[in-house]
Amino acid sequence: MSQLSCTNGNSWTRQRPFCYNSHMKIIDEISVTQLKEMASKMYGTLVKAVVDIQKGIIIVDMGMHADGEAQLLEDGSQQKDLWGINLHPDDYGTENFIEFDSMINIRPQQKNPSRDVLDSDIRQQITDIVESVVHE
Repeated sequence: MSQLSCTNGNSWTRQRPFCYNSHMKIIDEISVTQLKEMASKMYGTLVKAVVDIQKGIIIVDMGMHADGEAQLLEDGSQQKDLWGINLHPDDYGTENFIEFDSMINIRPQQKNPSRDVLDSDIRQQITDIVESVVHE
């Protein structure tokens, strides 16, 4: 199998068609300060994350939600349970902290034809998981 180098030093193959961020990690807990540090190194004001609502886990700190999604799928998650979000650490404690916006959320077969998460129950599950992991 041929491998190509990604700009971050990781490898790309047909089975792994994304350049994984070497800083990407599944977290059990994280502080707002740590999120701010991540944000400053990537996008300035946000941290991309993917939540598995079935397993109750979050992977953070990737360039694209698709990278986190691919890693969680490789780790045994199911596509239907994965939702992309952006965390805005400067807005911690407000309704703007979690932004439910990602290309991986477009799933007409799950009645979600939008980048947004339309189902209020799924949004609440995501919110509950994030609130259990992120602290001041």
